[in-house]
Amino acid sequence: MSAILIPMDMWDDDSEGAISIWYYQTGDSVTAGTVVAEVMNEKVSNELTAPVSGTLEIIIGADQAVNKGDEIGRINP
Repeated sequence: MSAILIPMDMWDDDSEGAISIWYYQTGDSVTAGTVVAEVMNEKVSNELTAPVSGTLEIIIGADQAVNKGDEIGRINP
């Protein structure tokens, strides 16, 4: 299992962001390096990629608030 985390350096301040879209659903196969989600903060969209290949498990859904360091999903082998 490999976690998909909001990077600590994704934005400059301590404000919240929100997951604007997941490009895949729980149970879908994803490949390492593939963009799996977008996170919006202060009108800036940031892409998150799959750290490894495997099956996606979404923990925090679209339109939900997130903070830096939050685990938003997992990739299971």
